[in-house]
Amino acid sequence: MPLTLTPIYAALCALVFLGLSWHVIAYRRANRISLGDTGDKALLKRMRAQANAAEYMPIALILLALTEANGAPALAVHALGLALLTGRILHPLGFSATPQKFILRQVGMVLTLAMIAVSALGLLVHALF
Repeated sequence: MPLTLTPIYAALCALVFLGLSWHVIAYRRANRISLGDTGDKALLKRMRAQANAAEYMPIALILLALTEANGAPALAVHALGLALLTGRILHPLGFSATPQKFILRQVGMVLTLAMIAVSALGLLVHALF
């Protein structure tokens, strides 16, 4: 059975990641910073927002694909995918704002971690029972 829903969320997450990457690249170019962060806190915040997405999106998308491949209802796959996408958008919006908008950052992480936990537990229960 081909995956038809996960590619939507993978593509949208990839676009979010490209936006975060461009945010870092544009700042580096404008400030002529080639390597590292040179102590520039604004650049460090941009880099961490991008890195955080790179850390969480791969495992979440793998779990989403496995959930879909194991026959989860489309509504469940969409709910998980939307939780991931929303979380990955809200987190950097809150994190990179000056001053930080902690509520956006927190809601973003809760959505991301909840999506990972629900997917993992669902897959585990499905595999064992």
